[in-house]
Amino acid sequence: MAFATMWELLQSGRDADLAIGAPEEKALTHAGLRALAARTVADLNAMGIGRNDRVAIVLPNGPEMAAAFLCVAAGATTAPLNPAYRAEEFEFYLTDLKAKALVVQEGDATPARAVAEKLGVPVVELVPTRAAGAGSFALKKGALSGKPAQGGYAAADDVALVLHTSGTTSRPKIVPLAQSNVCASARHIGATLELKPGDRCLNIMPLFHIHGLIAAVLSSIGAGGSTVCTPGFNALKFFAWLDEAKPSWYTAVPTMHQAILSRAERNKESIAKAKLRFIRSSSASLPPQVMQELEAVFGAPVIESYGMTEAAHQMASNPLPPRARKPGSVGIAAGPEVRIMDEEGNLLPNGALGEVVIRGPNVTKGYEANPDANLKGFANGWFRTGDQGTLDEEGYLRITGRLKELINRGGEKVSPLEVDEIIMDHPAVAQIVTFAMPHDKLGEEVAAAVVLREGQTATERELRDFAAKRLADFKVPRKIVFLPEIPKGATGKLQRIGLADKLGLGK
Repeated sequence: MAFATMWELLQSGRDADLAIGAPEEKALTHAGLRALAARTVADLNAMGIGRNDRVAIVLPNGPEMAAAFLCVAAGATTAPLNPAYRAEEFEFYLTDLKAKALVVQEGDATPARAVAEKLGVPVVELVPTRAAGAGSFALKKGALSGKPAQGGYAAADDVALVLHTSGTTSRPKIVPLAQSNVCASARHIGATLELKPGDRCLNIMPLFHIHGLIAAVLSSIGAGGSTVCTPGFNALKFFAWLDEAKPSWYTAVPTMHQAILSRAERNKESIAKAKLRFIRSSSASLPPQVMQELEAVFGAPVIESYGMTEAAHQMASNPLPPRARKPGSVGIAAGPEVRIMDEEGNLLPNGALGEVVIRGPNVTKGYEANPDANLKGFANGWFRTGDQGTLDEEGYLRITGRLKELINRGGEKVSPLEVDEIIMDHPAVAQIVTFAMPHDKLGEEVAAAVVLREGQTATERELRDFAAKRLADFKVPRKIVFLPEIPKGATGKLQRIGLADKLGLGK
């Protein structure tokens, strides 16, 4: 079904079919979701909030967050924020976004409330009405009233979603995504995964991030299917959710897949009962070893995809069987065009190493109020992803690393991902992240943080010797740190940048 706005997308499902579920909750139907969206847009309009007005949303992970995103975006601009932020962070984001209102759950003592009051941003309370179905809610209007500049349902060019980049090395940038951008991405994901009304996604991703919002929620609803929204990732509860929800797929970041695998042995019965059509992985590079283990344990194909905020998530993906899945590759173009570009802005032939660039209907038109970032981020109509990679003769993309994460060891460039893949082959290694460590003569040196498998042992010398048999000498880590857990970002991704400082390995 063709759709270019959230309201059109919400028409995809059959009235009685399930749309949003949650553990131990009655599900909300597609008809119920449509009625909720119509009420929500009318309520927002009655508060003076309309198209392109920004509504910050700070809600716990779960069905209300998914429903609020879908329903608010039908008639305004959503700006989901991480509920774990501190007051100073909320102040930065609410100010930067110029939010027209803040939606919080009734009774939730989030520091965002006090910050909004300080900034003069009206607070709208969301009251869950789960008897009507998971995710169902009412908005308490309070004293808010007025007439919006533009009411009714959003148009294709209106902004549906505003997110900030992670800002690991600079001030976070605002990424506005139009209704047409997010709907295109939902269509692309649905086509790649051949999603049907009978498909159900178990969502364990945070819903303040593009991966969970678009891949798990929007693509499911756009296909007329359903998504079961958990309170967030919990490896201890995952198999119980699998039993209850009976999903046909789930999507996660590699660290989550690894945590699930670590508990697979004691949950064989749940795995045997699960009827997963496929498992999806995105947002960080999936070690080929993890892909192979997941497929062996669950008996389902693992589809690794490549996404980023500026592309409303999906850019490339490995296809479903019978087409080839290539371990270590993020697949073929899956929506936008994907090419490789050199530093001068020239497109390169397949096989050449350079920066991954994209263009297509899901790609943002540009960062907000940031001409410098737009100048650097776009070239000849292509968006520069900041990732280095190559396309093979069949069009499969292999990412060799973030350009800013490549290690420059005395002029020799080292891909952290290449080192990760080699050392992951050691039987004692459960997780590894290779990163740059400052060096007084070379500028940067190769270092790695390693988590060992339960009950296994290995020494720094042993792992370095193992790597030295498979890697050029300059790529072998000079320092290996053993950790019980590697620091992760809010979405579960391993953090390379700044890790040397965190581990006391800075200058």
